[in-house]
Amino acid sequence: MRTEVTFQSDGFNTSESRPYFINPECYGDDLAKWMMERLRATGYKTADEPGQEDFGWYFDFEVPAGPHCCVIGYQPDDPEGQWIVTLERSRGFIGSILGRRNKGIDEAAVKAIDGILTGAPEIRNVQWQNG
Repeated sequence: MRTEVTFQSDGFNTSESRPYFINPECYGDDLAKWMMERLRATGYKTADEPGQEDFGWYFDFEVPAGPHCCVIGYQPDDPEGQWIVTLERSRGFIGSILGRRNKGIDEAAVKAIDGILTGAPEIRNVQWQNG
């Protein structure tokens, strides 16, 4: 199943480091919030706020099959700058260390993310790959 998507967009911060970033180029907080708002607008439950890792941002959301995690990173080395989003299944601490985050990703989670990206004028070149 395709669980990783790349795209370009000029609608989100990719140049100004914020004081709360773990690393200077840890972009994606505004993209995560944008995605969460759109998921909520289409009826999905999301976390209240995104979380930050050293590589980027993430947030949890739910589909009928259960909770999933959307992981966001920015790749400035791409000629146009490229966002990469990976879907995982939320499995908790034990499930994560046992490698279960990449198993059981529901098609509804993929469709939810695809729907908000492909329907947005600020997003271009949406391409899904196997994660």
